[in-house]
Amino acid sequence: MSEPLPECLSCGACCFSRLDAYVAVTGADYARLGERADDLVTFRGNRAFLRMIDGRCASLELAPATRELVCSSYELRPEVCRALTRGSPECLGERAAKASRPLAALAALARETAPPFE
Repeated sequence: MSEPLPECLSCGACCFSRLDAYVAVTGADYARLGERADDLVTFRGNRAFLRMIDGRCASLELAPATRELVCSSYELRPEVCRALTRGSPECLGERAAKASRPLAALAALARETAPPFE
């Protein structure tokens, strides 16, 4: 990649997947999520995963002030998210495979939250 690597909170490529069971959540992760756990976690049998909405993590939201995608649970995120190091081969792979997904999601979320025409 020849372009500068964006900060994690302004990228979000790793927050996208077509898999419902994408980000595993451990018991410690669930506890860290606290009050938000029930909204952000889904169970498949006895295994827990971050909830996915339209191919993106449920924590990924549109910030009203900046109209950018942000992780609403960044400080509470599961260990697997914490372990993905910015600029690592895994990070670069996610960006190469999913670069267009954050832009498409941003456009869709912006349409959903746009004020109605008068």
